[in-house]
Amino acid sequence: MKLCWRRPAAVLVATTTILSVPALTRAEPLSTTAVAELLERSTIPDLQRAMDARRLTSWDLTRALQARIARVDPSLHAVIRTNPDALRAAEASDARRRSGGVRGPLDGIPVLLKDNMDTADGMRTTAGSTALEGARPARDAHVVAALRSAGAVVLGKTNLSVWSNFRSSEAIAGWSPVGGRTRNPYALDRSACGSSSGAAAAVAAGLAVVAIGTDTDGSVLCPASMTSTVGIRPTVGVVSRAGIVPITAQQDTPGPIARSVIDAAITLRAVAGPDAADRATASSAQVPIPTDLRADGLRGKRIGLWRTGRVGLDPAVDRAFEDAVRRLRAAGAVVVDDADVPAIDEVVAKDLVPALMTEFKHDIAAYLAATPGTHPRDLAGLIAFGREHARVELPLFGQDLFEAAQASDGDLSAPAYRAHRAAATAAARRAIDEVVGRLRLDAVVTPTAEAAPRVDRQGPPAQPFTSSTRQSSTAGYPQVTVPAGYDPDGLPLGLSFLGGRGSDAELVRYAAALEQVEKVRRAPVVAVG
Repeated sequence: MKLCWRRPAAVLVATTTILSVPALTRAEPLSTTAVAELLERSTIPDLQRAMDARRLTSWDLTRALQARIARVDPSLHAVIRTNPDALRAAEASDARRRSGGVRGPLDGIPVLLKDNMDTADGMRTTAGSTALEGARPARDAHVVAALRSAGAVVLGKTNLSVWSNFRSSEAIAGWSPVGGRTRNPYALDRSACGSSSGAAAAVAAGLAVVAIGTDTDGSVLCPASMTSTVGIRPTVGVVSRAGIVPITAQQDTPGPIARSVIDAAITLRAVAGPDAADRATASSAQVPIPTDLRADGLRGKRIGLWRTGRVGLDPAVDRAFEDAVRRLRAAGAVVVDDADVPAIDEVVAKDLVPALMTEFKHDIAAYLAATPGTHPRDLAGLIAFGREHARVELPLFGQDLFEAAQASDGDLSAPAYRAHRAAATAAARRAIDEVVGRLRLDAVVTPTAEAAPRVDRQGPPAQPFTSSTRQSSTAGYPQVTVPAGYDPDGLPLGLSFLGGRGSDAELVRYAAALEQVEKVRRAPVVAVG
């Protein structure tokens, strides 16, 4: 993947210069606490400046994060495995920097991957299930290859809701047979949501600079909201899905999780682009990801407020939302009320669910058949594996979604399937496009999710919030969540920006501008090390 990098001329994320960081040597390593403090006050551009000035090396940063994972992660279960080649990759990055061959803003930056992304190295790819422990992918997922090409250091893989939360309607978010139960670094008895729970918890706790998750319906956005991090779900097709354990090609997309919008944007820009193995990316070049993020990005923009089904149900959410509205106005936005995105509950039950079942059966079989190794070759084989290894795979909940998908014909050419998918996608797009067009909006904002529930919660949310992600995910549209505040118990709350197809750049700019009004995010105190 060819990468073009220019240092942003006007990066407007609050950056604290790290000139005070001493010249580091391998005899004087960063402590596990110091590296977390460094990441809390530094963006990727800050880290790059420190490495350019020889006040930090990728090797030092990587080694410190490995030590921090070893110290902090046993209480979080966020990292499922580490990369034995990480320090060699960091050394190679440092060598490039010494010779003037830095590849771009991710060179030398340690990144974690959700454990549903293929890596052709010493790390397994399991989607959290022991069924894939014998799988041996022949090549890196496209997103992983792009990261390596950009010079990023793959630090390891993160825990997730098993099979990206598509095995059971009663799943516990963040639990997998391979990784155990991910806990929220803001309160260890609380969930980090799912399915990219480990990615979000790891970034929030300072175990990596950034992470890549995947999102089919809120799997990046909800974990980011509940861990006070930034999550971007790009328009479907901006980033290739090739080499990622699928749910459905109609909605799946990788997306970054970071502590700041600029870090998320830099990461997304590095992995975005066309891939011949994923036809949906053919037009990805038409959706450029900006990194020249300015404080005036919201000035004069018409931002609609989606309240119905989201506000008036929880006082803490209401306070955080109203405070975010105040900051929007302070940033110069024109706030437009009554911009509720219509619910699509009826079409979800009638059309979306049958479409998803057909798509999953087809797409997972294609992935399993194409992946070398000793593992089940289709969905029927996965179901049989679960029954045979129930003590490990099914101790907490079953596999009713697998079984429902198996009952479908898995035929993507069938007229009935095509009608279901067309109806679901059209309804979701209409729900967003209509309100944006009618009110001449540049974007819509709404609370992303409720505060984190107990770590063992099963099934749907206890709070009666309508989904903030169902419409955008079904439509294949982008959504960005940023920290919005905290409830009285110190649990994070997020705010989402939604827009139409291909509005990724605008949403990133608006999120970055809001981030500049005042600092909202604060580091977790439970797992800071």
